[in-house]
Amino acid sequence: MMRVLFAGTPEFAVEHLQGLIEHPDIDVVAVVTQPDRPGKRGKKLIASPVKHRALMAGLTVLQPTRLQAKHLAGFAFDLLIVVAYGQILKPAVLALPRIGPINVHASLLPRWRGAAPVQRAILAGDQTSGVTIMKMAEGLDTGPIISVRSCAIDTNETSDSLFSKLACLGQEALLHAVETIARTGLVADPQPAAGVTYAHKILKAEAKIDWSMSSALISRHIRAFVPDPVAFTTQGETRFRCYGAEVASSELNCAAPTPEPGTILERSKTGIRVQCGDGQLYITQLQSPTGKGTIVQGADLKNLQTALLDPGERFE
Repeated sequence: MMRVLFAGTPEFAVEHLQGLIEHPDIDVVAVVTQPDRPGKRGKKLIASPVKHRALMAGLTVLQPTRLQAKHLAGFAFDLLIVVAYGQILKPAVLALPRIGPINVHASLLPRWRGAAPVQRAILAGDQTSGVTIMKMAEGLDTGPIISVRSCAIDTNETSDSLFSKLACLGQEALLHAVETIARTGLVADPQPAAGVTYAHKILKAEAKIDWSMSSALISRHIRAFVPDPVAFTTQGETRFRCYGAEVASSELNCAAPTPEPGTILERSKTGIRVQCGDGQLYITQLQSPTGKGTIVQGADLKNLQTALLDPGERFE
């Protein structure tokens, strides 16, 4: 029986924890997750998705503000498994497991080391992503690689859909890695020196759409920021949050002179067609700033009762 201590926080980590819980030859001795945080509305503290799942399974949950070796002193475990925990672990913590600490990272290392590999891959227009199982080291996602699994990034992929895809892929890869370690020990190869890129943390300011960019870049921008922080555009003090987009056919780009970027050209069932710095874009899903903030699309988008989206108006 492989004794595992699991550290993770968001929904992406839940699928991995679930697989470990259900495996007949794995014993999850405890779960470490981030402290409860205030919700977006009000001051009520919200537990992490990993905490919810761990408590449902009757597991011991630890939530230190900063994880230290002393917090794990009462546990004996073979592997420390880390999946999107949200803290850089100290060497003293990494040294605790009998066999070693391993991590599931949502990219094909060494590409996109860091905090936001899924969003950065979509923003960059990558056609392939995947998960890397690695032995943890002191550097930022620099540890030697145990195994890699890849998948395609679809043309309409959002960060939300890619996270879901990679969570399933990561669970399979993690369980296979743990089974292999139980049979043959932990074997890992150094990461390649070439191809290193960094996935810096997403800032909320990045979510604002720059209409001077090309339609292809703006489409990726919108898809990369679903579900969070959500791309937005403005008219004066009014903010519109964009959840879906598609590049308009090049046949539509025939107006002369070319309208100023951000100009609304059409309202249709397809979406709100907007002029970009190069090409045009349909906003296909939009959160209205009025009413209850419902996300509208299709005919509802065409018939939305606001003159702000009429042809000739302009997003800033």
